[in-house]
Amino acid sequence: MATQRMNDSWARVREQIESIWSEAEFGDKEMKKARGDLNKMVNLVHEKTGEPHNQIFQKIAAII
Repeated sequence: MATQRMNDSWARVREQIESIWSEAEFGDKEMKKARGDLNKMVNLVHEKTGEPHNQIFQKIAAII
C-alpha cells in the first residue's frame, strides 16, 4: 500500500516537473536516477535548462 502511494506521488511530481520545464526532454533513465534525491533532480533540470539552481529548487519545493 505504501509503495503504491509513493509511486503515485512520484508520478505526480514527475508530471509537474515535465510540465514546468516543458522545453526540456527528460529521459526515463535520468528521472529514475534522480528519483528521491532533490539535489540530483535540481542538477538534472539545471543541466537541461541552464536555469539557476536556487530557482529550480524553489519550484520543485513548491510541488512536493
